[in-house]
Amino acid sequence: MKVRAQDAECRRTGSGRPVRLVFCGTPQFAVPTLQALIAAGHEIALVVTQPDRPVGRTQEIVAPPVKQLALSHGLRVLQPEKIKTNAEFRAELETIAPEVIVVVAYGRIIPKWMLDLPRYGNINGHASLLPKYRGAAPIQWAIANGETITGVTTMLLDEGLDTGEMLLKHEIPIAPEQTSVDLFPILAEVGAKLMVETLAGLQAGTITPHQQDESQATLAPILTREDGRIQFAQTAQWNVNRWRGFQPWPGCFTLFRGKKLTVHRMHAVTGVGEPGAVRVDGGNLLAACTDGTMLVLDEVQLEGKKRMPAADFLHGYQVKAGEVLG
Repeated sequence: MKVRAQDAECRRTGSGRPVRLVFCGTPQFAVPTLQALIAAGHEIALVVTQPDRPVGRTQEIVAPPVKQLALSHGLRVLQPEKIKTNAEFRAELETIAPEVIVVVAYGRIIPKWMLDLPRYGNINGHASLLPKYRGAAPIQWAIANGETITGVTTMLLDEGLDTGEMLLKHEIPIAPEQTSVDLFPILAEVGAKLMVETLAGLQAGTITPHQQDESQATLAPILTREDGRIQFAQTAQWNVNRWRGFQPWPGCFTLFRGKKLTVHRMHAVTGVGEPGAVRVDGGNLLAACTDGTMLVLDEVQLEGKKRMPAADFLHGYQVKAGEVLG
């Protein structure tokens, strides 16, 4: 990899010379990386993001966060529905001839023709310490599984699911009370800095790609609504970790008198009872789990009703000790 002279801006940022690149990303998580690449002085020839989608109850059509940032900087944006067999899109990228394609939370599988196109390959910022938590929801599953350390890995994309050669990693701790909502912006900023560092290292020849250890690989599949169901046959802390990881969706829920009961806040304590059995302690609503543990359901929301503190729920529904949730 031949390195040319750095310009003044890139010397200032420590990012190496400007690289001609295409950026692929869609949600807010990808925005800090695009911002960092702009600030580093790289030549962003094209931003590729998913099409505008209807959002929320009003189904208003909203542009992805990456598109909004790109347009604010006068960058050209394309939003193809499909890319694998899109001849027009392929011709566009071949004309641009990017040195690298940067991919962060784009939401599409990168086809082989794109993988083979750029000089430096397709570099992905993945929100886990690979090979752990390959897949669509690495932040959520790391927290849900009770991990105390996570991070970001930059890697060269290949045709597998997050199986490419790793470039750089950066670790951060997961605090006991942190949720996915807390961790997403932190890892987004970590990933942004790491991507700029990765591009500079590839130019300078100081990064050696290395294979992932397949024996250590784990998966972080797309979340389903059912993942949010409380499992009283597990420990209370197991359920609390799942609640922390599955914010804001699918959240955490159980059944109360045959209706869905969403739990917006909870914590674990010691206590004994049949799994799912309710205990009422003053204004506290508890439900037994395994191994001498109990969930304290601090804030709940019955199907079709507003969310409320446990004390209000206990009073309003005359909850009795011994009732069973689930």
